[in-house]
Amino acid sequence: MKYRYFLIYKPYGMMSQFSREGDKTTLADLPFDFPKDIYPVGRLDADSEGLLLLTNDTFLNNRLLNPKFKHQRTYFVQVDGQISEEACHKLQTGVTISIDGKPHATLPAKVQQLVNEPLLPERNPPVRFRQNIPTSWVALTLHEGKNRQVRRMTAAVGFPTLRLVRWSIEDVKLGSLQPSEVKEVEKEWLFKKLRC
Repeated sequence: MKYRYFLIYKPYGMMSQFSREGDKTTLADLPFDFPKDIYPVGRLDADSEGLLLLTNDTFLNNRLLNPKFKHQRTYFVQVDGQISEEACHKLQTGVTISIDGKPHATLPAKVQQLVNEPLLPERNPPVRFRQNIPTSWVALTLHEGKNRQVRRMTAAVGFPTLRLVRWSIEDVKLGSLQPSEVKEVEKEWLFKKLRC
């Protein structure tokens, strides 16, 4: 069996699956003819965007999704308001969020306030801004991936997420990929970047 590996920039509004669900766009709408046995490793919500890995390699799927391996993922997060040092400290040390109606204490995270907005493609549709309310960007690196975790975390410290872009998984970065772009990569390169 030949294993294949694809990186994509999942655009805003697209579901991280090939199967249809209502009128939302899916991975099947990407301009690429994927082999039938390819599937996404993990997911990004429809209202999130960025790096998504697709493969037919079940070993890699387990390595990246099994919590015991603690692969780090970095997100660029635009929040409503000028995020404070106090809020960043709380995110770093861990906050309590609700997962399936139960409290969950997040693991410590790396948080970096970004002085300049990251160089990302424009979002379509654009983020709606409120006049006279500033926004700010942080880079947030997690070792866990609970449902809508980043959004729940920033909301817990008083700064709701406006735009969420997964920038990297370990050393695999979004780089210059554009929304809906697909790039096939070699196993050796990918496993080295992922430290598998």
